[in-house]
Amino acid sequence: MTALPDWMRPPRPEGWYAEDLDHLPEAPRHTELIDGALVFVLWPQRWWHGHLITMLTVALMEQVPADTEVGREMTIKLDQRNRPEPDLLVTSAAYDRDRTWFSPDEVRLVIEVVSPESAHRDRTVKLLKYAKAGIPHYWCVEDEDGSPVVHVYELDEPTATYVPVAIFRDSLHLTLPFEVTLDLSKLTPAPRRT
Repeated sequence: MTALPDWMRPPRPEGWYAEDLDHLPEAPRHTELIDGALVFVLWPQRWWHGHLITMLTVALMEQVPADTEVGREMTIKLDQRNRPEPDLLVTSAAYDRDRTWFSPDEVRLVIEVVSPESAHRDRTVKLLKYAKAGIPHYWCVEDEDGSPVVHVYELDEPTATYVPVAIFRDSLHLTLPFEVTLDLSKLTPAPRRT
């Protein structure tokens, strides 16, 4: 086993802080901060995951209101020790090419596309943290035999928890957080017959 590089050692006993992520150029892409610990993916991303994120990005960009933007793989500074990186988000913040994170009050919708390595974080840890931070809408997209299934949650403000709204297969139509219609069957390529 080789020694850990210096940049992987937390700068303080309680771990990392959200602002530390902007000063770790050696860290792998998609490094997140969860409860003061760095979390990053070191294995290859599945084609299904990446393709679905791209297709969702394009579909959402065509339908979001004029006062919103779609962000891909940008972190959200939930608090001093949590800065997760959702696969997609919809924000009310104006485009700024130098921006590296959003605050929860700027985010209207967070979307996580579940992969085997992120399943626990996406279904439980992030779901709880995004709700506690006050992000009003959360979608968790699952792979069901190669087809996307979207689990939609809405924030119940008095309890600061998400409540399930619906599960969508084949197609999705919602009026919140904005009017959106998606043909889920077209977001992933059909298997080729040989």
